[in-house]
Amino acid sequence: MAGTTVGEVMAELAELEDPRTRAVNERHGDDHGVNLGKLRALAKRLRTQQELARGLWDTQDTAARLLALLICRPKAFEQDELDAMLREARTPKVHDWLVNYVVKKNPHSEELRSAWSADPDPVVAGAGWALTAERVAKKPEGLDLPALLDAIEADMKDAPDRLQWAMNHCLAQIGIEHAEHRARAVAIGERLEVLKNYPTPPGCTSPYAPAWIEEMVRRRHGGPAA
Repeated sequence: MAGTTVGEVMAELAELEDPRTRAVNERHGDDHGVNLGKLRALAKRLRTQQELARGLWDTQDTAARLLALLICRPKAFEQDELDAMLREARTPKVHDWLVNYVVKKNPHSEELRSAWSADPDPVVAGAGWALTAERVAKKPEGLDLPALLDAIEADMKDAPDRLQWAMNHCLAQIGIEHAEHRARAVAIGERLEVLKNYPTPPGCTSPYAPAWIEEMVRRRHGGPAA
């Protein structure tokens, strides 16, 4: 579907709008009513179209921005462009998809991680911590893990929700991936009790870091987290 216009896509998104889907999404802070399965099907049909993605992003419509993130070329964005996009991405799903589907695959991800982690905007800082959690798991070389634990211990308890969630994820990843820091990661989680009572569906792993660490280590090694 090369050559598709922004107007044509916006008309199709309008046809996919469902009031019940919108009601569910709005409870999670996402102001759109398009079923994500249908959105992904549309993205698959459109395939990669970078200029169309830019045009959809510029509409500021949440469903259009989610679609843009599915059809863009993640490596085509410049660092300052991604920084601006993140600061515009105020709904949780757009924020999460931008970080996970685009920034993580972009050559400037490390520079953005470093800059964002210390940003005074907690939503931006949350993106930095999400990227740090990714590095802890996949490319920890060069990271000061004790310093990360110090920062988590000092700041996570009172951090705003999105930042707190990302810091907690980083805490869990340190405990899961790095046995030498596991005891301290568990102890920090137990003392701060962040997400301890988070409602977790049956069969799902709790986001409470001590429980999360224990469960993931058990799955990998068949025994308790030591």
